[in-house]
Amino acid sequence: MPPAYERPDPEPPAPWAPSPETVVHLFPGQGDFAVSPLIRAARTHAVVRAAATEVFAQIDEVSDAYGVPALGPALLGDTPPSGRELAAGPLGTTQVALFGASMAIHRALCAIGAAPRRIVAVSFGEIAALTAAGVFGLRDGTHIACRLSRFLSRCRGGMTMLAAGAGEAERLVAAAGVSRVAVACVNDPAETVLSGPVQELDQVEERAADLGVTAVRLRLPFSSHHPSLTEQAEGFAAAIRTLPAQPAHTPVHSAVHGGPYGRGDDVYAGLAACLTHPARLPGVLGRAAAPGPALLLESGTGQALTRSAQRVLARHGSAVLARSPLAEPDFPWERPDRLHRPGAPEEEPRPAHRPAHREPQGESA
Repeated sequence: MPPAYERPDPEPPAPWAPSPETVVHLFPGQGDFAVSPLIRAARTHAVVRAAATEVFAQIDEVSDAYGVPALGPALLGDTPPSGRELAAGPLGTTQVALFGASMAIHRALCAIGAAPRRIVAVSFGEIAALTAAGVFGLRDGTHIACRLSRFLSRCRGGMTMLAAGAGEAERLVAAAGVSRVAVACVNDPAETVLSGPVQELDQVEERAADLGVTAVRLRLPFSSHHPSLTEQAEGFAAAIRTLPAQPAHTPVHSAVHGGPYGRGDDVYAGLAACLTHPARLPGVLGRAAAPGPALLLESGTGQALTRSAQRVLARHGSAVLARSPLAEPDFPWERPDRLHRPGAPEEEPRPAHRPAHREPQGESA
């Protein structure tokens, strides 16, 4: 049984220096998760390795009860598993790995002074986002990720990413003559994810090929964000209501909820809604980055969410900068004063102040 109360993730320390930017952490869903960037960053940067070691030590204590093997020693050891090996592991392994990776990146960013003033969550990135905001403790967040995996395994179907906006995607679905395919995620004006039965997704993809629209099936063995999954959503909500939730210390803007969670909102129902409701990122992202300037940092191992943010917020010009810490080889983990200047020439290194304390690249589930 989970503890009756667990101390939530602590409020991040203040930024390393005064800055006019609003720092926003972006928590992606499962459609853009690869394990190799985390392994590479942990081997290269002490701050990432320390955060990953701390996070997975606590996560592994919980996930063992769900049959998920200890991931910390494996990921940080000499022969880490590949993404394919994780996917072939016991039920819940991928969900726990994604949750842990997102939390480790978030904590590493906080450690170098890039703590968020706001958080954006896409799909089941909400589990890590709410944990980072102090709503759930790290162990309870792990319970949620493990319990989610059991319900996702009952969500038959698949998901397809289209290089098309939401309106064009809906017209393409209609042209394919299918009735059970739904818009799952609107990532940006030029990218939409569909969810539904595999056979009907096949028909949509064939129609897309005829029209010259790029369509890629996501490597996810389930569907999500589909109105037919009401039973699974209700079961998931009931399964996590035993875990205590605290008020967030950092606002969480949810692409499924349609904006920031408030004190009176039901976060359990919000998490469960990720199974039945679409995630619409553009409006939520614009509100989280307003009024600018803003620095957006992806708390995931990929860069799909960063690219969507760049397309959505392009009209803001230099007022908004979006970066993918684990996807950028030159991300300045040791030089946080360079966060706002990607690609600038290297200078003589100075000690960094550390406060105490596609394959396809789809954003879904």
